[in-house]
Amino acid sequence: MKKEILLVIILAIIIVALLGFLMLMPAKSTKTGQAPNVEDIQIISPKANEEVSSPLKITGMVNGNGWAGFEGQVGTVKLLDSSGKELAIGILTATTEWTTLPTNFGTTLTFQASAPQSGSLVFHNENPSGLPDKNKEFVLPIKLLKSSAENINIKVYFNNNIMDPQISCNKVFAVEREIPKTAAVAEAALNELLKGPADAEKTAGFFTSIPVGSKLNSISIVNGEARADFNEATESGGGSCSMAARTAQISETLMQFPTITSVKLSIDGRTGDIFQP
Repeated sequence: MKKEILLVIILAIIIVALLGFLMLMPAKSTKTGQAPNVEDIQIISPKANEEVSSPLKITGMVNGNGWAGFEGQVGTVKLLDSSGKELAIGILTATTEWTTLPTNFGTTLTFQASAPQSGSLVFHNENPSGLPDKNKEFVLPIKLLKSSAENINIKVYFNNNIMDPQISCNKVFAVEREIPKTAAVAEAALNELLKGPADAEKTAGFFTSIPVGSKLNSISIVNGEARADFNEATESGGGSCSMAARTAQISETLMQFPTITSVKLSIDGRTGDIFQP
């Protein structure tokens, strides 16, 4: 009887010790490339280490903990090659109601890879506070396939506080971008414009007056007139100078093409009173 009691006591001690050991074990950290916890950001497509080519469609979901929507977008994503060179940047546009979590998002990146190589997608959260401790980042490793498409050079137009320190509102300056050859070159140029200036361009003084969350709904060219329709966010906020600047950015970006002789802008089909402060 005493032996049985002793055996029960020993087993109880062993069980308690095992439970204590398991409780003290550190939790597994999320590795780069793996989907983070559901509280953060989930990348649905592409998957980690997936082979991708241009155009690259990215979809995912944010669900709090610093990852949330603001003014129709949930952050940005940069595509880097194996040397860390930025190949493309995109805005993570909310595809469901941005004020409600979880929020789905999507974007499409066009890029040119000279050879098969490793790469990475670097996601940054939308941080309207601007506080550094609120910045979030998630890195997804991918494999880039060699691009077969021929590239073309286009221009997009931004304001520049170095070339134009007085900020002349409608005075804009060209930045050259290399994109895959496409028949819809005017649409491609406007989408490049809406991405805003790259980091190197910002250092050179370039900035955009077009609000975040702006989106091109459609564009058509009829008898030389480019008719470009944008979403409501494109005319949100800002005074008369900002409105003049964003109109100039869009118009000059379109007028670079010889088939376009005039530009007509609209907001969700409305033309009468758009881009007013």
